[in-house]
Amino acid sequence: MRYQVIPVTHYQQNCSLIWCSSTLFGAVIDPGGDIDHILAAIDQNDVKLEKILLTHGHMDHVGATAELARRSGVPIVGPHKADKFWLDALDQQAAMMGFQETEKFEPDKWLDDGDEVTVGELRFQVIHCPGHTPGHIVFYNADSAMAFVGDVLFKGSIGRTDFPLGNHEDLISSIKGKLWPLGDDITFVPGHGPLSTFAEEKAGNPFVADKNYG
Repeated sequence: MRYQVIPVTHYQQNCSLIWCSSTLFGAVIDPGGDIDHILAAIDQNDVKLEKILLTHGHMDHVGATAELARRSGVPIVGPHKADKFWLDALDQQAAMMGFQETEKFEPDKWLDDGDEVTVGELRFQVIHCPGHTPGHIVFYNADSAMAFVGDVLFKGSIGRTDFPLGNHEDLISSIKGKLWPLGDDITFVPGHGPLSTFAEEKAGNPFVADKNYG
C-alpha cells in the first residue's frame, strides 16, 4: 500500500490518498476540503481513483465529498448509518465550523462493523468505533499494519465527545476494545496531527494508557 496524507482546510484535517502499488487503483479517505490539493495529489501519483471512503460525518472530514464524487464519478462509501444525521446537517455544520455551504450528499453505501472494503488489491477491515460520533468507523489494513482512525484517537489525545450523540465511555471502549487488540505495531493516521502507533499511545496517552486503565 502507498499513501499520502494531505492536510486540508483551516482545520488541517488529515485527508489521505491511498492506493494499491500493483494496480494504482486508489481511494481518498475523508476529503474535507481544498479539492484542488486532493486532485493534484491524485494526478501526481498517477492514481486511478476508485472510491471515496468516509470515517464519520463531520464537515471537516466530508466537505469536498460531493464535489469530488461528481467530478471523478466514483462512489461514496461509509461511514456507518448512525452518522446520517450529521450528513443531513451539513448546512448547520458549515455555519458552526466556518466553512462555506457545501453540497449535501448521501453515501452510495453505508458500512457496518466487520465489513470489508477493497481498493485495488488492498483489503480494509471496517471497524465501528462510536464515541466521537455514533457512526464513526476505522479502516484497517492488516498487510501494512496501518489504520486510518479519523477522530477516534490522536497522538497523545482522543476525539472530542461533547458533540451531539458523542459518548466518552463509548470512545474509550472503542479504543481499548476494538483498536488495541489489532496489535501494538499498528501505525495509525489520525484525523489531525502527526502519525503514531498503538504501542506509543498505550504507553503514554493520558486518556487511554494502560497504566490508567489496567
